[in-house]
Amino acid sequence: MERKPGLDLLRAAAILWVMPFHSYIAGYMGGGVWRWSGWMGVDLFFALSGFLIGSQVFNALISRGGVDFVDFYLRRGFRTLPAYFVVLGIYAAWPSMREEPGMMPLWQFLTYTLNLFIDPNRGAFSHAWSLCVEEQFYLLFPLLALLLACTGRLARGAVVIAALVLCGMACRAWLWTHFVQPVQADGSEAGDAYLRLLYYPTYARLDDLLGGVALAAARSYRTRGWAWIERNANAVSLIGVLLTGLCMWGFSGQQRYDLAANVFGYPVLALAMTALVAGAASERGVLAGMKVPGAGWFAAASYSLYLSHKMVYGQLHGRFAPWVDGHGVWTVLIYMTAVLAAGAALHYSVERPCLRLREPVRRMWAQRERRYITTPIS
Repeated sequence: MERKPGLDLLRAAAILWVMPFHSYIAGYMGGGVWRWSGWMGVDLFFALSGFLIGSQVFNALISRGGVDFVDFYLRRGFRTLPAYFVVLGIYAAWPSMREEPGMMPLWQFLTYTLNLFIDPNRGAFSHAWSLCVEEQFYLLFPLLALLLACTGRLARGAVVIAALVLCGMACRAWLWTHFVQPVQADGSEAGDAYLRLLYYPTYARLDDLLGGVALAAARSYRTRGWAWIERNANAVSLIGVLLTGLCMWGFSGQQRYDLAANVFGYPVLALAMTALVAGAASERGVLAGMKVPGAGWFAAASYSLYLSHKMVYGQLHGRFAPWVDGHGVWTVLIYMTAVLAAGAALHYSVERPCLRLREPVRRMWAQRERRYITTPIS
């Protein structure tokens, strides 16, 4: 998929939204808004990933009648694995580099199952939970899409997506009622139960990814829904902004732990993020053509920035707090400069070289006999 300024702007916004949220490690930076809304940047990343991966898979089904799984996983592997394993290696080999002393077992990071068995009190590299959600999605979604295509039911994908969203809502309602609410009723801290059962697990966080997939299907198959989005791209973007504001209010403070926020809030947030992606992916909208200086770089480096930023916070706060903390704007500038430097170092030394290596490897595979699993598309 060609790079679009609007999508790059959303990626840049997502990483700049998330990083200040994690600055709790250093006592928080910026206004209170980051304390209760910055986590939504991850949801924006999920919607973007659902749209990107969905587009790749659907376009392959349309143009080739099948999916080259080796090529697909080569693309994703070279994109996500090298930088991830470099950062994981630092966390594992040098405990002094961790932003928090406790860290989950290494096998959970290696198998991308951290988010399914996480202990919120062992927070070193805990932000890898979202990468686990995405890797599980990369593994399962192409297989599910191909299965639907093989059975001639790809057109029923909307029903499958709706069913998964409803199942997620029911699952969160049941978990909240039986495990989170009783803790709240006892006057105990419900945060750990909320994080373990409702925030981190894949089964509870599919809404944004599914929204992106639905949007990709509408675009790839040129449905009437996509035609409507193209005609009303600016209105769709505005709806996304308004719904995002609504979610920022609905998830603020202790409301984030309430039943309504967890059952209905996540689908509304997914709709907001999907609407923003739709506006940015259109051909006619203002958001789609919006070019902001620096947004392209932040978008390209967002993965490296995400991987490394909490470690940088921990190092600065742990080693230089008397000199860098408590100085207002200067504190923010110092932390952000260090984060950008570390992210850039990882991006240019690991991520980009591996992406350059990816294309020759893909070409080598393409020269061999292709083994597509094909199916007629109806």
